[in-house]
Amino acid sequence: MNLLRYFKGDRAIWIIVLSLSLLSLAAVYSSIVTLAYKHHEGDTEYYLFKHLRLIVLGFVLMYVTHRVKYTYFSRISQIMLIISVPLLMYTLLRGANLNEASRWISIPGIGLTFQTSDFAKLSLIMYMARVLTQKQNEITEFKTVLIHIMIPVAIICGLILPANFSTAALLFTTCLILMFIGRVKLKYIGGVLGIGVLGFVLLLGVATIAPKALPRAATWKQRIVNYISGDEEVDADKNYQANQAKIAIATGGIVGKGAGNSTQRNFLPHPYSDFIYAIVVEEYGLLGGIVIVLLYLMLLFRGVSVSTKSEKTFGTLLAFGLSFSLIFQGMINMAVAVNLFPVTGQPLPFLSMGGTSLLFSSIAIGIILSVSKESAESSESEGGEVATA
Repeated sequence: MNLLRYFKGDRAIWIIVLSLSLLSLAAVYSSIVTLAYKHHEGDTEYYLFKHLRLIVLGFVLMYVTHRVKYTYFSRISQIMLIISVPLLMYTLLRGANLNEASRWISIPGIGLTFQTSDFAKLSLIMYMARVLTQKQNEITEFKTVLIHIMIPVAIICGLILPANFSTAALLFTTCLILMFIGRVKLKYIGGVLGIGVLGFVLLLGVATIAPKALPRAATWKQRIVNYISGDEEVDADKNYQANQAKIAIATGGIVGKGAGNSTQRNFLPHPYSDFIYAIVVEEYGLLGGIVIVLLYLMLLFRGVSVSTKSEKTFGTLLAFGLSFSLIFQGMINMAVAVNLFPVTGQPLPFLSMGGTSLLFSSIAIGIILSVSKESAESSESEGGEVATA
């Protein structure tokens, strides 16, 4: 029995995601030593099997999603976007607080946490693809762009921003790119950008007057100032995370220290998520780091290829928006690890230790595969009709 016949869509995407997932098992197992000693008496297998279960669940969600016709996600996006607003508001007001940021809510009864920004991010990208498709003949009017695009983007990004600046910025950038691809006038895109920057400046102003209203603002400012001024080289305490990541990368050399031989995993905060790329380079060297970068670039290439082959505008915008969002997030994570970007809290898709980010990334890939599947089936049916004729 040929099992491959059950896995539709772009086969290269399946292989790339599977490769990243297998690599993540080795990287996560190596990087969770300190976490295991802190919370589970050194039982690293606890976190390994937890991560494995989430990978398996992610592939189940990916498989189920890719079997759904992608056009159904157009209407689903409306419902998801509406749900996102109260979810984000609840998270800000009653969510679990960590480092002065409320990003998660606990799911009653099962003891799991849920990062609502991941749900909102997927919802907004899907909604943007829907609106830009349906309003192709009306997006030349500012009123249409304001009501159907600017306001939803402002609401979702604005609700994510207080607790998670990097996610809000990545999502906002993705929306701008989608607007450009969707043929929105540049002056309107500039207007959205201007409103976004103005809103952020006003928010910082409020935070300066009333620091308790936005406690994360001081952290954002400090990270950016440290990065620009290079203070981390003078005072190591000002940018401890970036320095430890640089040590990991510098000691990795060309071929690395070998699997499981990382030293900086004992010093880096969150080596299993935010800084897992630094651990990969330390253990597998420059060659291992290049392999990871190439896998993400290949995933972007295949995602863009899927979007260009789609016969419908919605499929094109949907596949491109989701592909760009995932790879952009990955590139930011790796840029932080090599000190090309200020420290953020973005996980590396499919490589960092599992959570809601892994599950929603899997759903995003499933949607891209659904677009690819429909395009392939359409081409096959057209080829059959030609042959019959």
